[in-house]
Amino acid sequence: MIRSAEPADAPALCALYNHYIKTSIVTFEEEPVTVEDFRHRIETILEAYPWLVYEEAGTIGGYVYAGPWKMRNAYRFSAETTVYLDEAFHGKGIGTALYEKLFQDLRNRDINAVMAGIALPNDGSVALHEKVGFRKVAHFEKVGWKFNKWIDVAYWEQMLR
Repeated sequence: MIRSAEPADAPALCALYNHYIKTSIVTFEEEPVTVEDFRHRIETILEAYPWLVYEEAGTIGGYVYAGPWKMRNAYRFSAETTVYLDEAFHGKGIGTALYEKLFQDLRNRDINAVMAGIALPNDGSVALHEKVGFRKVAHFEKVGWKFNKWIDVAYWEQMLR
């Protein structure tokens, strides 16, 4: 089931996200976040953008949300997306389903362009984003430093209208 996130989801979503902080380069955060900080993030996003979760048998298997692309008013019809899946839910079409529902919601909010930044290498995320219609538009070399190595970041774009 895909539904809107709620502040009460913070413990499960925070645990999912903190796993990636501790074990991967897909997020540039280096210290785990607290449940309270994560709850605040959910509440802030939900004030103006969608945050969706995939739940199966009471377990949250992933989430996707959108937020502002840039802070200047002229960017108000653009958004940046974030998606995370529990490793047990990879390869089951959940990321695709979450994105399809997110895109519907963003179209209803008059969002025109959606961007996704991906730390590289990340073949799974690249495949997911290209499957749902994103195309690569930028590549920045050695812009992140985590786990004692430089990390490239590329951006993919999807036009919703």
